[in-house]
Amino acid sequence: MKSLILSSLSESKSALEHFINDHAKIESIAQAAAVLIKTLQNGNTIYSCGNGGSMSDAMHFAEELTGRYRKNRAGLSAAAISDAGHLSCVANDYGYEFVFSRYLEARAKKGDALVAISTSGKSANVIKAAEYALENDLSVISLTGSENSPLGKIASVDIHTVDYEFADKIQELHIKILHILIELIERSFFPQNYPDN
Repeated sequence: MKSLILSSLSESKSALEHFINDHAKIESIAQAAAVLIKTLQNGNTIYSCGNGGSMSDAMHFAEELTGRYRKNRAGLSAAAISDAGHLSCVANDYGYEFVFSRYLEARAKKGDALVAISTSGKSANVIKAAEYALENDLSVISLTGSENSPLGKIASVDIHTVDYEFADKIQELHIKILHILIELIERSFFPQNYPDN
């Protein structure tokens, strides 16, 4: 059992090291943070979406912005597209492909941003949300697993992690990236919370 634990941790370490050593990936995080900071500076909202574990990540990302990440500060405008009533209504009436785009149609405004999360980069409903966002002057930040995914190709900024057989290693990196984005946003708006700024 211990060997399996160590093997899993070693795989995670290897995936992280691979990511760290890819300067283009680091730059994509910086670009994404700049887009999200500008969105909030302009008085707009950041939306997030994904399926399954990626929805959990989208919810976590939004609540860290509306709540707090490390220290007390004012809330920031963010929302995960995760309302069960909305999702089941739209899935039933229009099809699951429309659950995220329909929410943006109802709520989003020009200048808002969408953080679209899909480990495969192929989720039809996430792609449709990204397409709606771009057609209506929202920025799209995608978190995907492999380079040149359908979602990544259309995003304003694509942060792709590692092309891995299973989603778990991709999701591990996605949550780290989301935490980095939250910290960069906090550092921009609340420098007093970060004495090392």
